[in-house]
Amino acid sequence: MTRKRPPRSVHLSPLAGRGRLRKAQAGEGEFEKFLAPNAPHPNPLPASGERGRTVPGGKTSISNPATSSDNAALFRLMAWLSPAYPVGAFSYSSGIEWAVEAGDVKSAASLQEWISVALSQGAAFCDAVFLVHVHRATVSANDTALRAVAELAAAFATSKERHLETTAQGRAFVEATRAAWPCDAIDHLLVLWDGAIAYPVAVAVASAGHSVPLESAVRGYLQALTANMISAGVRLIPLGQTDGLRVLAALEFAVETAATRALATPLDEAGSAAFRADIAGMKHETQYTRLFRS
Repeated sequence: MTRKRPPRSVHLSPLAGRGRLRKAQAGEGEFEKFLAPNAPHPNPLPASGERGRTVPGGKTSISNPATSSDNAALFRLMAWLSPAYPVGAFSYSSGIEWAVEAGDVKSAASLQEWISVALSQGAAFCDAVFLVHVHRATVSANDTALRAVAELAAAFATSKERHLETTAQGRAFVEATRAAWPCDAIDHLLVLWDGAIAYPVAVAVASAGHSVPLESAVRGYLQALTANMISAGVRLIPLGQTDGLRVLAALEFAVETAATRALATPLDEAGSAAFRADIAGMKHETQYTRLFRS
């Protein structure tokens, strides 16, 4: 009597099994072609900026919408001005910490008034003017104007901490953006100007280099600046998150007004009349207890 041998157990990894299945389905020649270097994927995904659309028969038609470049610019601007972007914006209060201690800012209403003045007459408005002129100089390849505005923006800080706030964020923005979204405009700025780079200058050059419309860039910048100051106030006063959102909603008109004015303001008319905010930035340098760097 002949004894039958038990069947040998073969252990295949999931990847090996998947490969055999593909080989069986594709055929010998097709499978080798699939494994060849730089071979096209049998079912390629839509390229960046393209949209897949299912048509009768189960096939996919690829279309490239006319607004794809606009969408890419919007996505980048949203990423750059997000609170999660690594520029350290959360660690600066723009003098609000001292204003809270001094009693100038103690409620949602007083926080809204403080930020409104910064947008209409203070450093926030000056930042917007610098951003506008740097963006235009970058687009028109006017190196003389670009260097002049970059130098002016760095020198326009009214206190040591204000200078730290704008230049540290500017440097961090350049480094992060060059790593993830490199462009010739940023590289050219670093060659042209070897001094400290103010935050609005960095945002403006990156926006121009990636075809972000100027109107969107200046409005996005001011909205992000406003949201960051509100965040500082929420933590310092303190306020509830809902009160902070109410302040942000109430300042929409102030942000729009500041952006519209900045787009029409000549560079030699940039200036600040928010003296109490400037004093707050100076006083914060010697404040006894501090949570923020400005």
